[in-house]
Amino acid sequence: MYMQGSRIVITGVGLTSPNGNSIQEFRSNLLNGIPNIQEIDLRYMGKVPAGVCDFETTKYQSRKELRVGTRAGSIAIYCASEALNDSQIDIANFNKDRIGVYIGTTEHGNVETENEIYNISKFDYDTRYWTHHHNPRTVANNPAGEVTINLGITGPHYTIGAACAAGNAGLIQAVQMLKLGEVDLALAGGVSESIQTFGIFAGFKSQGALAKHENPNCASRPFDQGRNGIVVSEGGCIYTLERLEDAQQRGASIIAEIIGYCMNSDASDYVLPNPERQAECMRKAVHSAGIELNAVDLVSTHATSTPQGDIQECTAIREVFHNCPKTYINNTKGFIGHAMGAAGALELAGNLPSFQDNTIHPTINIEQLDEACKLDNLVINEALAVDSVDIILNNSFGMLGINSALVLKKFEHSSH
Repeated sequence: MYMQGSRIVITGVGLTSPNGNSIQEFRSNLLNGIPNIQEIDLRYMGKVPAGVCDFETTKYQSRKELRVGTRAGSIAIYCASEALNDSQIDIANFNKDRIGVYIGTTEHGNVETENEIYNISKFDYDTRYWTHHHNPRTVANNPAGEVTINLGITGPHYTIGAACAAGNAGLIQAVQMLKLGEVDLALAGGVSESIQTFGIFAGFKSQGALAKHENPNCASRPFDQGRNGIVVSEGGCIYTLERLEDAQQRGASIIAEIIGYCMNSDASDYVLPNPERQAECMRKAVHSAGIELNAVDLVSTHATSTPQGDIQECTAIREVFHNCPKTYINNTKGFIGHAMGAAGALELAGNLPSFQDNTIHPTINIEQLDEACKLDNLVINEALAVDSVDIILNNSFGMLGINSALVLKKFEHSSH
């Protein structure tokens, strides 16, 4: 069963983001500098900027299923189904015991709990009005479990609570389980329903880390001198991952190969990132891929548009890549805000097409670059055509000092 030597490849991707419901639409908007952040009216908070998705919820679920389930579950079902379609896997004839579902989330259960407390407040807090759907909606495995019920998958499923490193963590879990021979196909990535919970917005606001701007599309501005906090977003991105030999045997179109990763911990602060540990995480991920640092063509940054967090990551990147003149750097959050548990997976999807089009999407909303965030080869405001993109490093970091870095390689015989 143990297949440590197997190479692991991505053969399908399904996503929903504030500015696109497919990888093609998402990529087009990234290359053309088109964000989509809107102002929403949030309970107890008033008007706040947020990234809202508009995917077709009834494409893979009935209205009754939507009523019983959660927004995170709905996003996960949409993304998983789109990924399977993209991979051209005939799931009806696949051994469903051998499919694993590994979905990263930043948090789960807040939305339902806040809603129920609000609902019973209208009935003098009489708990008889508390919904019987509460427990299955709020258990941590809900988004992954909803996918298995919807698709009839009988293999293992769980969600991975990894703060905002969760999208990468879902993919890393899939790689490990495929190499162990535990499953033959993995559906993995991350999802976020976080715009439904006022608690996250209120928490960031009390930390002085919630973005505000008269134009919502300019509110998320990583590395800019005038950045003032996070734009909270919903979204999701799920991939189909397989062992290379299995993908080739079925004649799959291969999007990319995952060749290395690292996860580590800061062990220093609840909120403030640690550049030394972030640098170590990137170095170890590249080392695990068996390549030199200067082989990395693109670093997709995590930077969330907070005054301090962006500086910490830039410090780490400078330390690792200061002698790498061909390593370009970008960020996606100016377009879509911070999609929390989905961020790592979504931002990776936004960059994967650069393996084919040799173009690096820009980091937008930089009117005046913060001197403390100056990086060589940061791609600002306009897409950049380069000779080739063969290696991508995808950073995702989160609270309590959780760090992740994923290394992907262009697959040479891809027709995707």
